[in-house]
Amino acid sequence: MKTGKLVVISAPSGSGKTTIIKHLLQKELPLEFSVSATSRDKRTGEENGKDYYFLTADDFRNKIQQEAFLEWEEVYPGKYYGTLKSELQRIWEKGSNVIFDVDVQGGISIKSKYPEKTLAVFIRPPSVNELEKRLKNRNLDSEEIIRERIQKAEAELSFESSFDVTVVNDNLPQACSETYKFIKEFLQEQ
Repeated sequence: MKTGKLVVISAPSGSGKTTIIKHLLQKELPLEFSVSATSRDKRTGEENGKDYYFLTADDFRNKIQQEAFLEWEEVYPGKYYGTLKSELQRIWEKGSNVIFDVDVQGGISIKSKYPEKTLAVFIRPPSVNELEKRLKNRNLDSEEIIRERIQKAEAELSFESSFDVTVVNDNLPQACSETYKFIKEFLQEQ
């Protein structure tokens, strides 16, 4: 398997992309997780440098000015997310491939910068109603935040065709298996 490739996993919030990525990282694939940066508050149990690089909004904006990001977006007002270029270099220097857990716009942005080296996987929820149920069951966000996430998800679903492959997550073990198969084939290509 070649190194230096990029695997982007994108989906509307609550579609299961993080769970699928955790499953993939337990498999014997030459992948290392790219830790994203964010200006949002740390949630219970999250660790700086493992789950995210937690930055203040001012620090994030300074890094934007310094062109330190491969991609970034203000996902919600005052809430930035992005991929530091240094993270990509760190993983490639170790001789591994990079797997990203990014929102839909971030995934499209990475794919546009490295079109030949990137497999962009779109994880689709079975329906918007099911997505809303999942977000409520996670019990992480207020009703207002859930409404914002659902509105954003409806817009993100329109970008599905910008991705190389789509996996519908209506059965988690099957979605994990399909995603693994696509990635293994991609990493074996010359």
